[in-house]
Amino acid sequence: MTGKQDRWAELTGGQAGEEYAQRFARLVASGHDVHGEAAFCDALLRPDARVLDAGCGTGRIAIRLAELGHRCTGVDVDSSMLAVARRDAPAQEWLLGDLARLDALGLEPDFDLALAAGNVVPLLAPGSESAVIRQLAAALKPGGLLVTGMGLDAAHLPLPEPPLTLADFDHWCTQAGLILRQRYATWSGDPYQDGCGYAVSVHSRPA
Repeated sequence: MTGKQDRWAELTGGQAGEEYAQRFARLVASGHDVHGEAAFCDALLRPDARVLDAGCGTGRIAIRLAELGHRCTGVDVDSSMLAVARRDAPAQEWLLGDLARLDALGLEPDFDLALAAGNVVPLLAPGSESAVIRQLAAALKPGGLLVTGMGLDAAHLPLPEPPLTLADFDHWCTQAGLILRQRYATWSGDPYQDGCGYAVSVHSRPA
C-alpha cells in the first residue's frame, strides 16, 4: 500500500452509497437492464460457484449472482456503499476492507471467480494497483478466473484522463501469475479492438 487515498474516495468523500443506489434504481425504473456484469460472470461459472466481488459497492452484482445460485462475498473500502448492500441483502457476506490487504480479512483462497467491475482498478489508490491484482489472484483457486471491467479513456471514466493503460494492467496480471483468456469491449461480449474505450478482461490462475 502507498498510504494514499483511493481515487474513488477523492471523488465521493466516501459518502456516495445512497446516491449510487438511487442512480441504478432510476435505470431499472426506466427499463434498463443493469445485470450485464452478473450475466457475463454467470455464463463463465458452474452452479453454486464461489465469487469474490472486489469493490462491490452497493452489492448490485453480488446480489444478482446470489439470486442466480452462487455464493458471493463482497468487499469494499467505502462503508456508505456497504451499508446499502447490507440493508438490501443482510444474509450475504459483506466485508469492509482494503483490496490491497485482502489477506488481512482471513478469506480462504478458494474463489472460482474474482470480479472487479465498475472501474474498480482505475479508481484504486495510485501505486496500489499491482498489489491489488496480486491479492485478487491469490484469492482464486487453481483455474479460477479474474474478471475485470475498466474504462480506458475519459469518456468511460469519472476522471479527466485514464490513470493506467491496458498494457499496465496486463503486466500486473502477468506478474501475479495470471493468463489472459478473453477480452471484450462490453459486458455483452462485443469484440475488443485496439482503441476501444472500455475493456472487459478474463484472466485465469493456472490450474
